[in-house]
Amino acid sequence: MHITKKLAAAHAEGRPTYSFEYFPPKTAQGVQNLYDRMDRMHAMGPAFIDITWGAGGRLSSLTCEMVKVAQSAYGLETCMHLTCTDMEQSKIDDALKEAYNAGCTNILALRGDPPREKEKWVQTEGGFRYARDLIKYIKSKYGDHFDIGIAGYPEGCDDGTTADEHIPYLVEKVEAGGTFIVTQMSYDADGFIKWAKKIRAAGVPESVPIIPGIMPIQTHASFIRRANWSGCRVPPEWHKALEPIKNDDVAVREVGKDLIAEFCRKLLDSGITMHLHFYTMNLAASTSMVLDELSVTPEKDTPDPSIKPLPWRQSLGKNRRDENVRPIFWRNRNRSYVARTQDWDEFPNGRWGDSRSPAFGELDVYGIGLKGTNEHNRKLWGEPKTVKDVSDLFVGYMKGKVETLPWSEAPISSEADVLQEDLIDLNSRGLLTINSQPAVDGAKSSDPVYGWGPRNGYVYQKAYLELLISPELINTVMQRIEADPDITFYAVNNSGELKTNADSDGGPNAVTWGVFPGKEIVQPTIVETISFLAWRDEFYHLGSQWSKCYDEGSEAREFITEITESWYLVNIVHNDFRQKRGIYSLFDGLRVSGVERENGVNDDAHTNGHAHTNGVKDDEATGGAKPETNGVPDGNNVVNGAEKVLTNGHAK
Repeated sequence: MHITKKLAAAHAEGRPTYSFEYFPPKTAQGVQNLYDRMDRMHAMGPAFIDITWGAGGRLSSLTCEMVKVAQSAYGLETCMHLTCTDMEQSKIDDALKEAYNAGCTNILALRGDPPREKEKWVQTEGGFRYARDLIKYIKSKYGDHFDIGIAGYPEGCDDGTTADEHIPYLVEKVEAGGTFIVTQMSYDADGFIKWAKKIRAAGVPESVPIIPGIMPIQTHASFIRRANWSGCRVPPEWHKALEPIKNDDVAVREVGKDLIAEFCRKLLDSGITMHLHFYTMNLAASTSMVLDELSVTPEKDTPDPSIKPLPWRQSLGKNRRDENVRPIFWRNRNRSYVARTQDWDEFPNGRWGDSRSPAFGELDVYGIGLKGTNEHNRKLWGEPKTVKDVSDLFVGYMKGKVETLPWSEAPISSEADVLQEDLIDLNSRGLLTINSQPAVDGAKSSDPVYGWGPRNGYVYQKAYLELLISPELINTVMQRIEADPDITFYAVNNSGELKTNADSDGGPNAVTWGVFPGKEIVQPTIVETISFLAWRDEFYHLGSQWSKCYDEGSEAREFITEITESWYLVNIVHNDFRQKRGIYSLFDGLRVSGVERENGVNDDAHTNGHAHTNGVKDDEATGGAKPETNGVPDGNNVVNGAEKVLTNGHAK
């Protein structure tokens, strides 16, 4: 969506808006950490973000990649910086094409600075001399596809041009096709307001937003350094407030928050602008403190559909903005789902995907492996050598003490709070839970935990549970599941042996839906065969990558490999959404060998007074005969074209 349209809609309602700027980090780990931070800062409600462009196109490929990931995987409206200094036309063409294909519709067109090693700027042969030339070129190639931002200099340009002298050039850039103005950083509110009035008087129309660039104060030294570098004026009273505490970083940030917030209020109250653009320097805390002080961030329980339209974040990639259905398997791995399905030919016309799609091909192509270095992951997850070690790791995650797991990219969500006791209990017995959701029978769409969609609606959920189950228990679990007609399940192992009681066509089973005034029933989250088999590939691939975080021949590597190669991935849906614990009673009395009882607690403590479930005796808890797990020929791998599917335990 064009930035100008998005801002106009919000400002028409009297809502101020804000945006964040990031720059490409220098290391791969830095990039991943920034993605995680961008994802968390999404919750602050920015209207858009932008990604900077290095001098002379340095790191340009990373800028393009970050725009693609932010737009497609994180659902962030993104603006890409594009400079023309020292840039060949072919490089400009490549960047514009990548932005277009990523679904990006906003470009900040800049002349840019010369590369650091060049003292004097020289126009590249076949390139562009001024930003207005770049703007005209973009318009000639892409018409109105891109909203084109331009730079404004309320305190003068670094080429020696004063603020007043630069105004005619600013007008020229608007006439060439510029649609919004982002300014150099400024701290002088009165000076900024006077300059903004001058450019309006010079002919820049009210339809072109003036967006002030604001850099929060992190430390005193960095504040002074950046102010000197940009040549912006710092009010004397700011120096007076900060100088006595300059060696106390905490105090500087607290006082700096108040100074920046007051600057922002003056601009908003003047009517010159209703949008604030923060140069975050890839940091979150100072920006967050200013926004909190201004009280402009969205409430977590707001029913506004523009903030939380679905129970998962939508992609803003090209052809995916209207996507309204997603398999539940990727609840905890949103990025990999978007990455591996971006080439599904039928999007957005078809919902479920197609096994012939290239999205079901080689996993590494989609970059869906583990994040972080081996050292980082070992520190995070320890070196498990027994089922008890893995059990303890999963329990730690359920308690919020472990941030991520190999199959979960983020901490456990608040939605799982009502399940926490059950999840901890299962994992403490060696039944490793991967994904879950509680049954919900008509929560208001404004509910702070379960709500989504338009206001005055109601949302529903079927209880869902996904586990990794050991071979010794799989037969018992299957018997109990098959005795309950309200349950649908899928179970698969690393060799591709699939068991299910779903209908033969393997069609979608909605597990989340909403009922809203004046709308058809919306069913955004589903379980179905083809996506589960794609998730199966990814799941065991991630398990294999986890094992490779440890040295070859080590106990940890061998143990995790054993689990990956022999345990079953099982997902269970209880189709009666009024039943709160219909799934969890399936596991009463079950415990994996090697995971001892703690504190003398009986396994039947969670059975509501019943020692057995579905007629299964305690002596069946170890599963009887073990199923074949590693001896299935490759031809039986369903994902790779096998014809063997087991339904209710019978070959079909």
